[in-house]
Amino acid sequence: MILYYQTHSPFARKALVFAHEAGIADRLEVIHHETSPTLRNDRVYAENPLGKVPVLLRPGASAIFDSDVICAYLDTLHEGRKLLPRDGETRWQALRLQSVAQGLAQTGIALRWETERRPEPLRYGALAQGYRDKIEASYDWIEGALDDEAPLHVGHIALATTLSWMAFRHLPPFRARARLTRWFEAFEKRASMQATPLSGDTHD
Repeated sequence: MILYYQTHSPFARKALVFAHEAGIADRLEVIHHETSPTLRNDRVYAENPLGKVPVLLRPGASAIFDSDVICAYLDTLHEGRKLLPRDGETRWQALRLQSVAQGLAQTGIALRWETERRPEPLRYGALAQGYRDKIEASYDWIEGALDDEAPLHVGHIALATTLSWMAFRHLPPFRARARLTRWFEAFEKRASMQATPLSGDTHD
């Protein structure tokens, strides 16, 4: 399989960290592709009409995307404990945390547009503040809701890769939340995170 990747994407990294945690990273050929809303990458568009990574190319089958779908598919390819719980409340807790983490990353991307990437005369300060409020509220919610004793699941992977990216991009910090910070610092030491460091800048 081929994974279209980007070394500075929290979503692509989530898929690759998941593959490492599932023990199947060696089955992926990882190919970096630069993408952005203003930079068309025809190779990526040929597989994903949204022009985004990650995209998973499967021999003899259609490409799949986005990171949520890729992780769900990868979880069917190994014999170990499933990282997407299949039943009961644990499933919904894992998917809920994944959803919050994905939304947090999207909000961080939007905040970067309003503070760094959009031409300065076109930036909207009130919108940027709204994004900051969402980020802080998400951090507070996660601090209270995170089950840091639960077995590893997709929500944890989504959260760790998002928080790492937020720090990498110097977005509003989460480290005032002591429990969340302790959990994140421990997670960052995992081999899956060490094998997938963030690097590079966005090209528009």
